[in-house]
Amino acid sequence: MEVAVLNIAGKDTGKKIKLKKSIFGIEPNDHAIYLDVKQYMANNRQGTHKAKERSEITGSTRKIKRQKGTGTARAGSIKSPIFRGGGRAFGPQPRDYGFKLNKKLKQLARKSALTYKAKSNAILVVEDFTLEAPKTKDYLNMLNSLKINEKKSVVVLNEPNKNIYLSSRNLQDSKVLTVSELNTYEIMNASNVVFVESSLNSLQKDDK
Repeated sequence: MEVAVLNIAGKDTGKKIKLKKSIFGIEPNDHAIYLDVKQYMANNRQGTHKAKERSEITGSTRKIKRQKGTGTARAGSIKSPIFRGGGRAFGPQPRDYGFKLNKKLKQLARKSALTYKAKSNAILVVEDFTLEAPKTKDYLNMLNSLKINEKKSVVVLNEPNKNIYLSSRNLQDSKVLTVSELNTYEIMNASNVVFVESSLNSLQKDDK
């Protein structure tokens, strides 16, 4: 599959670049995508939630009423979870939600996501570009020219570029990543994936 290389004005440069079948034309594995996205979202969870259990509540530990003869259930302490102001039974505790995935499975997931985007013609390639100053208006003009300003997009650079990153930072629906940061979640979350020419070459070159 070949895609035309555009410039930031949205015009065809006359160049074409071939998408490698081993990255953009595999048999997609939906379960691999699910696991990789699940891991990404789990790793982003803070896991700092905390509720006090009965041993952590401030209060007396005396037995609040006699064991028998009251006609009600026995109760040992005012800190019991059944009383208002008591501790929480089995409450949330700080924890790490992350889990391990094999490297090959993560690679399969990313290739599956890229294959879906390629099949739906949602991959664009633009010439390498830079911005003279961090200016959101210039970045928006580029998105308008590529006709993706009203869609979620991720722009993939070969190397970090401060001006491009700062220009996109205020836009909720557009994200700038380097090719090493590209992951399954960002690919699936975006309507269009925009590669600069050097980043696509780098991605295809590194594929083993």
